[in-house]
Amino acid sequence: MRNLDEHTITQAVLARNANTSDERLQQIMTSLVQHLHAFARETQLTEQEWEKGIEFLTAVGQICTPTRQEFILLSDTLGLSTLVTAQNHKKPEGCTEATVFGPFHVQGAPRYDLGQDISCGLPGVPWYIKGQVRDISGAPVPNAILEVWQADDAGFYDVQKPGLDPHDYQARAILQADSEGFYHFKTIVPECYPIPHDGPVGKMLQAMNRHPWRPAHLHFMIISPDHERLVTHVFREGGEYLDSDAVFGVRSSLIADWVEHPAGLDPYGLPCPTYFFTLDFDFVLNPVSR
Repeated sequence: MRNLDEHTITQAVLARNANTSDERLQQIMTSLVQHLHAFARETQLTEQEWEKGIEFLTAVGQICTPTRQEFILLSDTLGLSTLVTAQNHKKPEGCTEATVFGPFHVQGAPRYDLGQDISCGLPGVPWYIKGQVRDISGAPVPNAILEVWQADDAGFYDVQKPGLDPHDYQARAILQADSEGFYHFKTIVPECYPIPHDGPVGKMLQAMNRHPWRPAHLHFMIISPDHERLVTHVFREGGEYLDSDAVFGVRSSLIADWVEHPAGLDPYGLPCPTYFFTLDFDFVLNPVSR
């Protein structure tokens, strides 16, 4: 393997990688090497451009923290996250569609009882959400676990705020649906927001003349032992950026009416001194193949 050149290097690398006992790893690495080398040939990549690429990926890694995942942002903004999600979550018609996971989920979210206010004191317009978790046949999915997280009314997630302690989590919760699959809780209306764009991914978007904004949405992850895990959003009908989401996460089936109500009695029969919103959204899970 001496005296390699631009015509022989690809096969040399593939031959060097041929001894792995992991067939799937070999398939992935073979395709990766072939596509990377083809990209360099097609674009006639210069050494200076290659160095800039390495600097960019280094910067992406350096800005990552336990509460900021710049590589997920990079994957999201390049459409890779949506591609992988779509490939891996083909479902029968009628099931709730999956969409991107996003970079702001955290482990150890607080648990709440049904009906509680998960905003944990955040200011904002009250929002009451309810619905049912069912399977594709229409049968209720009892006791499903719903993990919920969202931005606040200024477009920030709790983990974006300095000095956050896990005991201070706001607008994220783990709930359990009842024996008939029904769930309900209170929170505040989230606003659209820009993804973090003060780092390398933001510089990339600026260079490509792209905006960093996401439409207003509420994240859900729903888990039931006999069904495929669902990771999805619910978006606001008529909201901004539905057709230009920076991370390509919008699906028409996930857009719903967030209904405005005047001040008065809330859905629990309690006085609400300000206007408020409600959302009624059902989720349909796909059974696990046995």
